[in-house]
Amino acid sequence: MVPDTYLSLDPNSIVDLAYNMTAMSKTREKPVKYRTAKVVKSNDAVHDSIRIRGARVHNLRGVDVDIPHEKLTVITGVSGSGKSSLAFDTLFAEGQRQYIESLSAYARQFLDQIPRPDVDSVDGLQPTLCIDQKTSSTHPRSTVATVTEIHDYLRLLYARAGIPHCTGCGEAITHQSPEMILDWLRSLEPETKLVLLAPLVRGRRGTHREVFEQIAANGWLRARVDGEIYPLDQLPVLAPRKLHTIEAVVDRLVIREGNEDRLTESANMAIRMGGGVMTSLVMAPGQSDWSEKLLSTLHACPKCGKSFQELEPRSFSFNSPYGACPGCDGLGHVDRHLCGVCNGGRLKADSLAVTLLDSSIAELSAMSIAALTGYFANLVDRLPSMQQPIGRPIAVEVIKRLQFLNRVGVGYLSLDRAADTLSGGELQRVRLATSIGSGLVGVCYVLDEPSIGLHPSDNERLIESIRELQAQGNTIVVVEHDEAMMWASDYLIDMGPGAGSRGGEIISHGSPIEVASDVASVTGKYLSKTRSAPGVMTRRQPTPDHALQLLGVATHNLKNVDVCFPLGLLIGVTGVSGSGKSSLINDTLVPAIVSSLRAMGKTVLIEEDSSRPAAAIYRELQGIERIDKLIPIDQSPIGRGPRSCPATYSGALDEIRKIFAATREAKQRGFKSNRFSFNAADGRCDVCKGQGAERIEMNFLSDLLVTCSRCGGKRFNLQTLLVRFKGKSIADVLDMTIDEAAEFFENFPKIHRLLSSLVDIGLGYVHLGQSSTTLSGGEAQRIKLGTELARVQTGKTVYVLDEPTTGLHFADVEKLLSVLKRLVDAGNTVIVIEHNVDVIKACDWLIDIGPVGGNQGGQIMAEGTPEMVAKKKGNLTGKYLNELVALK
Repeated sequence: MVPDTYLSLDPNSIVDLAYNMTAMSKTREKPVKYRTAKVVKSNDAVHDSIRIRGARVHNLRGVDVDIPHEKLTVITGVSGSGKSSLAFDTLFAEGQRQYIESLSAYARQFLDQIPRPDVDSVDGLQPTLCIDQKTSSTHPRSTVATVTEIHDYLRLLYARAGIPHCTGCGEAITHQSPEMILDWLRSLEPETKLVLLAPLVRGRRGTHREVFEQIAANGWLRARVDGEIYPLDQLPVLAPRKLHTIEAVVDRLVIREGNEDRLTESANMAIRMGGGVMTSLVMAPGQSDWSEKLLSTLHACPKCGKSFQELEPRSFSFNSPYGACPGCDGLGHVDRHLCGVCNGGRLKADSLAVTLLDSSIAELSAMSIAALTGYFANLVDRLPSMQQPIGRPIAVEVIKRLQFLNRVGVGYLSLDRAADTLSGGELQRVRLATSIGSGLVGVCYVLDEPSIGLHPSDNERLIESIRELQAQGNTIVVVEHDEAMMWASDYLIDMGPGAGSRGGEIISHGSPIEVASDVASVTGKYLSKTRSAPGVMTRRQPTPDHALQLLGVATHNLKNVDVCFPLGLLIGVTGVSGSGKSSLINDTLVPAIVSSLRAMGKTVLIEEDSSRPAAAIYRELQGIERIDKLIPIDQSPIGRGPRSCPATYSGALDEIRKIFAATREAKQRGFKSNRFSFNAADGRCDVCKGQGAERIEMNFLSDLLVTCSRCGGKRFNLQTLLVRFKGKSIADVLDMTIDEAAEFFENFPKIHRLLSSLVDIGLGYVHLGQSSTTLSGGEAQRIKLGTELARVQTGKTVYVLDEPTTGLHFADVEKLLSVLKRLVDAGNTVIVIEHNVDVIKACDWLIDIGPVGGNQGGQIMAEGTPEMVAKKKGNLTGKYLNELVALK
């Protein structure tokens, strides 16, 4: 039996053939939405600045400050001095409140539950946007293209201008002449039943009664529902929560009045319709003939007859079941390996078979941003004339975002790069591209260290781009430690003098020159060069044949390189952004060591992320017998939920719980140590489940976290809080800073050692029970490093750190260097990926990768001491080292 041949008609064509079907077709993709901000008018429009008075959030001590409108303001200071409390928890938080006040009554009902920043007044505040570094909120399907909204434009472009191809034979599915289609119809087997389908509903939930009623009203007798054809009087009852696809079976056509006199019988051809109904499709000369329009809109392969759905933007969305690859559900990989169905393309086969200038949307997304910028620059001119009006406005928006991404030093990224694989700095700069493209004016942007992850040469372009955002009429407030960013600012605010309770004041403010000349400012001393991070007097020299040799590395953009890592040294891996540093260390060296140690039967306590595809490509790793442990310390969160905190990660809470369980009150009540854990049901608050906050879901807005109404944010139930040690409850202890807790438990050696190591790494200002979700990537990394520092050293350990200076002030870098020196002095090897020149100059050995980012990088440009690299002509890293290292 010959199977039915299904031909799908464009619903718009059926309007010309039968009764008006416009009301029936409700499945078209909505146009790209542009995000707009509602303008919240200032209480006092005559002022040219944002005036903050009496800010007391966290450790702020009644801070008064004026932030000028339409200027670049940098807030700096030692870690924990109150920068984020001023910028994010006061300025942005109040802006968020004012924004919600301008929304609907539904949103305003939650205002009373949102804690107002502890501040007397904030006047002159503009609509406020925050672009931070947090990567924990990114979805596994988020990519550079989706975050920047470029993918929305590509979906629209491919749906309107793309050329589909048959997935069976590869033939292009284009608008064909009636003669070509008639030739194909004549070639069908006599037994073939030709069924014309009018797609009305595609992948939508509901019972769709009105659709079936309209089908009947148009005189048709059958419908195909989810792939099965039913007579209208035998239709199944549809599940309202499931996705359904409904197509009318066009088994009769109604000719519009007034057209009959233009029909000719010269090219009549009888076509067998489904159900045996015979209908003549009449082809008349001229482009206006309705039958020619019918034939030219049949979506079928001219060779094999396979029919296809009409292209829509959602056909190219891997976040939608309509476009996502069924093999990997739009992730592109399964169990750390490329999906065998889409080969990493994330989309279903029909979508990947659509091309634009011979490239699929997956192939386009796999190109680097730098290459794509050139591709889109002349895209419109290469399109057929009929498609140029479609491509021109889309290209303008895409180019605007691509050019910005190039300028801020991430041109090496590809659009299909997963967002959860980006560093905090990379993700922040990618998000900035959306803001540049939106064209908002009169907005206050609050940025969190956008220079993170940038080589000094790339940082200059970032500053230019931020200036461009400011020049559009926006106010830019940046929390930053980068010296170049400080010098580029219009207004500099230095917080301090110390961290935690010893901070919270504005030590100096004004132009960069004014702050540099202020003797009271710690930052000013570094800006004026009266103080600097120490280098090394004598560098450790590599020991012959005492090294790890990684040979034939070709991961990502690396060009089959051989790299030597001398053991027992502080090794810096440098190079411009995207040159291949992370590919060499995180994606190749770390997996290679893990694999080798496991093969040797040694225990490796490293969690592998199964959601990320394996990437390491290398020939051989030599010298692995010289080490017995690997400790990679990255910037990922220290826990997967809000209940994780420094106390739980470091293990200090386990010992503290034992102390509380040993008190008289605990013994009288029969409380064991697990009673004092907010992860255990017995002791935690039963309303917030130990999180200290309740989540309120908001329609069309981000969910709100409000302080728990029962425990007041203390996390524990009342009975647990009644037990006290030295007058403090377990909640009081977790509310202490690490500095305070180290002093409070100074007579308990194990706890004191754990906390003292965190103090040594510069984290004394962090609260012991501070949620992991509020910690920056740099803070999370230093907590991991401090915890490892408290353990017994073996002397044969390799530590790998990725930009440990993230979030560190000049003074804090000194503390970090002293800790790294202690690890190396114990015989360990420390490998750091770093851009900070103070750390680079203090390394014993450097491995510089370049010359640029992306496909043109991946080469070893220099190896040796900082002095050797500084002498190398034409080396970008050496250029900046040359100013700091004394050449011999």
